Amino acid sequence: RRFTPLLQKQSSVADPSRVIITGSVAGLTVGSLGASGAYSYAASKAAVLHLARNLAVELGPRHILVNGIAPGFFPSKMANVLMERSGGSDALSRASPNGRVGRAEDVAAAVVFLASRAGGHVNGDTIVLDGGKIWGSNALEKL
Repeated sequence: RRFTPLLQKQSSVADPSRVIITGSVAGLTVGSLGASGAYSYAASKAAVLHLARNLAVELGPRHILVNGIAPGFFPSKMANVLMERSGGSDALSRASPNGRVGRAEDVAAAVVFLASRAGGHVNGDTIVLDGGKIWGSNALEKL
């Protein structure tokens, strides 16, 4: 809330200010269960993405757009351990409809889009950056 006046000062209908919040696909799906479940992580990411939607409604009339990005598996210090537990980068790539895990430029492209004029009418949305994995998973296949 303290930054709202600064964001509002430079915003207009034609060129609104932007806030881009990073969450995770863990906030949109049911992930690991049982002993390896990351319940608090998933709940916090769901809350962050919901915050983006609420702020979009609150700040939109002041010409401030708020959106989220929800990355899936991207090699990183935090994700590498979980990626290895899940069979490694190759296994995760095979499980993704587009055949690979995320790259840094995937996140960069989404942020550039949301921050550019091309994203000037996007507000309250979350861009999922997981190569379609969130939609390609079918829990019923395991039954």
